[in-house]
Amino acid sequence: MFTIDPACVASMTFAARWQSGGIGHTDCRHACQVNFYRDIFDPEIYQALMGRQAADKLGFNVAAGQALPLSDPGKIWHLGPDRIDRDPLEGRPLRYGRFYPQGLLKGLAGIYRGNTVPFRCTAANDTAIAADCNHPMAGRPFSLEIEVHSVEKKERERGGPSTDWVEACLEGPGMQARVNGNPTDFWADDPFGRDDEAADTAFYAGPRMVNHIDDRAIAVIRSLYGELLKPQMAVLDLMSSWTSHLPETLAPLSVTGLGLNTAELKANARLNRTVIHDLNADPCLPFADESFDAIVCTASVEYLIHPFAVFAEAARVLKPSGLLVITFSNRWFPTKAIRIWQQLHPFERVGLVLEMVMHSGRFTGLQTYSIQGLPRPEQDKYAFEQYFSDPVFAVWAIRN
Repeated sequence: MFTIDPACVASMTFAARWQSGGIGHTDCRHACQVNFYRDIFDPEIYQALMGRQAADKLGFNVAAGQALPLSDPGKIWHLGPDRIDRDPLEGRPLRYGRFYPQGLLKGLAGIYRGNTVPFRCTAANDTAIAADCNHPMAGRPFSLEIEVHSVEKKERERGGPSTDWVEACLEGPGMQARVNGNPTDFWADDPFGRDDEAADTAFYAGPRMVNHIDDRAIAVIRSLYGELLKPQMAVLDLMSSWTSHLPETLAPLSVTGLGLNTAELKANARLNRTVIHDLNADPCLPFADESFDAIVCTASVEYLIHPFAVFAEAARVLKPSGLLVITFSNRWFPTKAIRIWQQLHPFERVGLVLEMVMHSGRFTGLQTYSIQGLPRPEQDKYAFEQYFSDPVFAVWAIRN
């Protein structure tokens, strides 16, 4: 078994754990080819990795300013409306707490039109906006966990880019947090409109026996459900389909599937009971108070046009201390997804779901999880087009 040294490459997962407003966040990045000859690490982390082997795990506390520069007031710009390129926004104003590409900002040194690095709107009125171009994680301490999966010797050293893997782990995290504890303005500009406003019962009239995410992403969700749920639970699979992604180790479970297509629900072997119900036509759940120990919603939250009402109902039908788990990725039916979903960065969507859940005031113990960078399964139909597996994002909370 090889151990890590400068002449090897390794596969490993980096997990950053941090807090914001009482919410716990865990954001993971899988790295398939870490090159210890040319990639970049903090000296303490680099030295700690030397001599490690597969299955080893390490933990570090990263102080504010150690991995990323501290927030710089000089990177917060106060600009008038004439300094914003509104063409890509289709006339919409900038909204508080939202992220936008820096290329929208005009007349700033070092920022060009095609710049997609995000800035955050931290103030907005009719006369000016504040554009914060600092990294979303600037000034935040976090803990870093590294798990080594494999170590191999290199046959020879080839040229290539150097990667700062801790910085790569932080690409996106931070965007799901509120600014100064204030809710992000996701709710202006008709956020719940859709390209196809026809009844969902028509769209789902025929069964769609397809996986919305690849097998590796499904395995991640199945593992997460296995960690959060327990056998003997009464579970509601909200917006269910022909598969529930619940691990076989969770047996027995009493699983109720609420969905729109009878054939899909009949094909789902994990369901003990099925209910046909259109939440977009009627967000009231057809169940008694405190009926379930847990509710899972997989790859479907982006279709809800009444999310506040649905998650208030979720709280009603959950038992005290019941668990709500929402998982999603970056694939969906475009014509049926709500408008705001398609406008957001993937990590902003995590913030959007948090706001949806928090709106009822009925949940506590909120947590988020993400993982990106896993290799796509070789047998997947997109394996020759996309190297990486579909990312997985999750939000869960406890009914108070």
